[in-house]
Amino acid sequence: MEQLINPRVKDIQISGIRQFFNRVSEFPEAISLTLGLPDFPTPEHVKEAGKTAIDENKTTYTHNAGSMDLRTAISQFVKEKYSLDYRAEDEVIATSGASEAIDISLRTMLVEGDEVILPGPVYPGYEPVIHLCGAKPVHVDTRDTGFKLTASLIEEHLTERTKCVVLPYPSNPTGVSLTRDEIEEIAELLKEKNIFVLSDEIYSELTYGESHQSIAGFDGMKEKTIVINGLSKSHSMTGWRIGYILGDAAITKHILKVHQYNVTCVSSITQAAAVEALTEGKDDAGPMREIYKERLDYCYERLLKIGLETYEPTGAFYLFPSIKQFGMKSWDFAAKLLEEEKLAVVPGVAFSDYGDNYIRISYAYHKDQLKDGLDRLERFVSKLKS
Repeated sequence: MEQLINPRVKDIQISGIRQFFNRVSEFPEAISLTLGLPDFPTPEHVKEAGKTAIDENKTTYTHNAGSMDLRTAISQFVKEKYSLDYRAEDEVIATSGASEAIDISLRTMLVEGDEVILPGPVYPGYEPVIHLCGAKPVHVDTRDTGFKLTASLIEEHLTERTKCVVLPYPSNPTGVSLTRDEIEEIAELLKEKNIFVLSDEIYSELTYGESHQSIAGFDGMKEKTIVINGLSKSHSMTGWRIGYILGDAAITKHILKVHQYNVTCVSSITQAAAVEALTEGKDDAGPMREIYKERLDYCYERLLKIGLETYEPTGAFYLFPSIKQFGMKSWDFAAKLLEEEKLAVVPGVAFSDYGDNYIRISYAYHKDQLKDGLDRLERFVSKLKS
């Protein structure tokens, strides 16, 4: 029966991140610095709100877009944090994580033959959906611009088939963010064009230095921008599966139809916890961000001492050091590192071919684990250099 399977499904692969993470199970003594999984527990008051929802029998369907309490909380949160104006009634959709938000947004906008501009390297969650829609991902090499998708790079790759530009900043895997001026240049380029912007801002609460700026806040951009965000990273709620979409009502009314037939609505228990997180816990990311910054500083300095060229991140919780000097493919480098030093990192090729001279290290781990892992990396690199 396999020959009857949709060929587009057969052509896509399991994420390279997960493929390599699964290999770690073969090495029980290994240290893993692979996943973007916060090592903090969900805040207690948020967990209590979920428990209370169960006790109060809030266990039924909600509105497809989410309860009004949740949509109002989201609307107020993004207004206070990022100066974004979205009506709770018809411009906010709660989703089952940012992953579902990406999926239903792309499926709503794309048709056969469309092109989607992506930075390369980039998180691997967009390309498979683009392929399933019969559209074409256009990866743009950002290695010479500090891993930033600039206005000039976008302009070079625009064609009559361009339907969407993906702006995933702060970036997974590089940790790079765009400055306000850089975003404004992109907005000036695109505001008069009939092109969507998918702005994935899931790491918006984890920035170090300049606060996060959304392209949706610039003149002429709200009408064409779909903002993706959620609580997985900001509130350490990965398993709760809570994300959200912000968009002009003329767009969200169509995305909502795809969402409805996909999941009906987000878990009512998760929604209740999310309301608590976005109101009483609106600043919960602050203490976690401070600890991430300490880990970043430690890891960045260690990598430089080890001799690995690395851009200093300004957001998220990843480092993306170069391994070009060793003349090895990233998968081979990571496999050898795992076998010889029992340290797991993500091969950069998991983030497109433009990442193949790099590895991704997540510092969403306790500092003791980071120290041990970087000690192992240092030994490995020393052997390669000798």
